[in-house]
Amino acid sequence: MKNFNSFSAVSRREFMRTLSLGMGATLAGTSALGSSLAWLEEASYGPASLAALQTGRQLGVALVGLGGYSTGQLAPALQKTKLCKLAGIVTGTPSKAAQWKQQYSIPDQNVYDYKTFDRIADNPAIDIIYIVLPVGLHAEYVERAAKAGKHVICEKPMANTAADCRRMITAMQKAGKKFSIGYRLHFEPHNREMMRLGQQQVYGPIKKMKADNGFRAGSKTWRQDKELAGGGPLMDMGIYCLQGIIYTKGQLPVSVTAKFAPNPDPNGLFNEVEAGVNWQMQFADGMVADCRTSYAENMSGLLRADATKGWMELEPAFGYGGLQGRTSQGPMNIENVPQQARQMDDFADCILNNKPTRVPGEMGLRDMQIIEAIYRAAATGQKVSTKDVVAVLDKVSSR
Repeated sequence: MKNFNSFSAVSRREFMRTLSLGMGATLAGTSALGSSLAWLEEASYGPASLAALQTGRQLGVALVGLGGYSTGQLAPALQKTKLCKLAGIVTGTPSKAAQWKQQYSIPDQNVYDYKTFDRIADNPAIDIIYIVLPVGLHAEYVERAAKAGKHVICEKPMANTAADCRRMITAMQKAGKKFSIGYRLHFEPHNREMMRLGQQQVYGPIKKMKADNGFRAGSKTWRQDKELAGGGPLMDMGIYCLQGIIYTKGQLPVSVTAKFAPNPDPNGLFNEVEAGVNWQMQFADGMVADCRTSYAENMSGLLRADATKGWMELEPAFGYGGLQGRTSQGPMNIENVPQQARQMDDFADCILNNKPTRVPGEMGLRDMQIIEAIYRAAATGQKVSTKDVVAVLDKVSSR
């Protein structure tokens, strides 16, 4: 296994956290949408989850990889969850293990390193394994978690290649366990409202869309390492744009065109991965979505849709908090919520009630197939078809 600890800990996670905090926690103002937001209330749990709440039962989660996201987001979120709890950790850094054991009262038998990871199969206190490692390690650890007989959440992007994604799905299916990708914004009310407005054509059919997401990288991390990251900002920040366009439109693109952005540091930060990508997604009805992502430019994190009778947008759209939305009728008056807590509780509810997750492994495969098409389009200058990608969507009417 490649030593990713040798890279700087500074990452886009800190950028997104800073952006979120800077924008504040909520958007004040009177909503022009009124009672239409009532559907955004937290979905009712299934009967097994309600029983678990009454008895105090919580599924145990083990975090694999204790980097910035686990430390700053997932562990704090697990202090707010109702149906699951932080029960174990996997880390290759002894000092982190000691700190987390003390901070979160984790017993010795629930602490693993990467060599002892497979012993987690014998630990009944661990129900869910959350893979929070560099992308290039996702496939290996999902397969090992499947062999251990555990349910799995894997951070996005799902893997370096679509072929790896298929292996991971097969392993989890063979194990007979639930498998979810860490697409937290599917549980975030601003983005859920964009889904509703777009998919239900509240302002009429969408005629055009745009999205951007990126930041200026100051030093090299594992995200500029091709083996560990799989690619550059398209894999990391751009996947939010790709996702946002699809779940707002409620359809899959039929083709993509793309162009690599100028590389400001070809012999340094970006000697292995792209500095940025500009791409377009074409849809069957003729709509085109323009998207941009970069490691060389700070972007606001925009998701906008223009329809025949109005428009809607989020800016910032993709951060951990401080999201703000507005439409042609006025501001969205939506409270920011603990996104990761909502995400993990939803997965626990799926496990307890044996129902599918809205963000399955097949969605991660779909996105990787589209990302590979975008890379091919940028490399060749040709339009690349996406008609054969896995047809999986999060439809607001289905939940």
